[in-house]
Amino acid sequence: MNQKKELIKNTIIISIGKFSTQLVSFLLLPLYTSLLTTSEYGQYDFLNTISIFLIPCVTLLMEEGMFRFLIDAKNDKDKREIFSATTIFSLLSFLVWSILIFIVGYFLDYPYTIYLIFYILASILSALAGSSARGMSKFKLYSLFSFLSSLATIVLNILFIVVLKMGLPSLFLSYIIGNSLVSIWLLLKIKILKYVKLKYINKKRVTEMIKYSFPLVPNSISWNAIALTDRLLIVNFLGDSQNGIYSVGNRFPTIINTCYSYFNLSWKESASKVLKQDDKDDFYNSVYINLNHFLICVSILIIAFLPFVFNILVKNDYREAYLYIPIMIISVYFSNLSNFCSGIFSAYKDTKILAKTTIIATIINFLIGILLIQKIGLYASALSTLIAYFTIYLYRNYKLKKYIVLKKDRYTLFSLLVLGIVIGLYYTKNIYLCLLGLVIAIFYSYYLNKSFIKLLIKKLKRKKE
Repeated sequence: MNQKKELIKNTIIISIGKFSTQLVSFLLLPLYTSLLTTSEYGQYDFLNTISIFLIPCVTLLMEEGMFRFLIDAKNDKDKREIFSATTIFSLLSFLVWSILIFIVGYFLDYPYTIYLIFYILASILSALAGSSARGMSKFKLYSLFSFLSSLATIVLNILFIVVLKMGLPSLFLSYIIGNSLVSIWLLLKIKILKYVKLKYINKKRVTEMIKYSFPLVPNSISWNAIALTDRLLIVNFLGDSQNGIYSVGNRFPTIINTCYSYFNLSWKESASKVLKQDDKDDFYNSVYINLNHFLICVSILIIAFLPFVFNILVKNDYREAYLYIPIMIISVYFSNLSNFCSGIFSAYKDTKILAKTTIIATIINFLIGILLIQKIGLYASALSTLIAYFTIYLYRNYKLKKYIVLKKDRYTLFSLLVLGIVIGLYYTKNIYLCLLGLVIAIFYSYYLNKSFIKLLIKKLKRKKE
């Protein structure tokens, strides 16, 4: 199917732009864990979590609506209305929210209020720039944008932390400056000023976009609320240092999220474009099975490989994080499968169900966390998050039957067995048993994805010829 080829092509283009810088960023973990205290890293993670939680409230996720509506845009008039509605609304809303955040921060005597405001602004500019490029199908330009923004942040991190020795503010400033400059460059590159003017505001278009985007806000807030409630409970009951350890542990499951994000950005477009095709059910199921195989294998491989590199990447004060990583990885696995389902709901413009599922999961996450955190420490946050994401996946999969029944993967039980064996060997910390786990993970990953690997090798050989 041409749509499947396009999905793979767009995913590869996006991956090229992001993977190299993400790898370098990940390899900077020893720098962070050696030069920043667990408390400092915990404070940075807390501010980052707050900003991610607030951004949907500020923009009402109009940038998501912009991306979806640009796909259906028929002419420049449509594009002008879509760009103007999104950009002007987002910036005006930011001004109002920045005043509110400043007032609240002043009364709470929060020392990083100004950083939080500009962190949110940088994130909004990045979202607008990225959604604009993707909505106009400029995936190569988006890939370059991702590369440059990550590279700028990394270079500034090294400059501020190592050379200028600025400590915690380095993490805030490098993100704010790096992302803002590159986002502005991209917006100018796609000639955003040509499309954004007050006279292009169309009330009907604005209403239509808000009607699409607004139901996504509770979903996004609730989704981020899972992370925020974890951090609030950890900071209040266990302290900033434990939050720093938890945050470093979360950096490893982020590898899976990063891999999925490459796919997800092009998946949203493909899921929408394929709606009018007769074989859309086959397309959705084919992508789902392949994605499931890929995600479970990446999860197994990371857990199996981690014992050999963890002590190199993570310095002494943070090494407790090793205990929680497998639970976090399984959480991310279910989180990404849930996001796959949400891509189909978004394609059908049925976004109300997304909020309901994540609100339920957030309540479950909070209740389990507050009941157990003083008894089992960080395990409570890891387990409550796992249960929350698993709940979201089950519920969305069930509700998706309204549009399509996703086929069950016949390898599920065997995959769970292999995952259980690898995790068991991981916790032994015995180098030989961990090596056995790595061998099992590699062979099983090849077995589960051998058709795709052989197809990829064939295509590479054809290109060489």
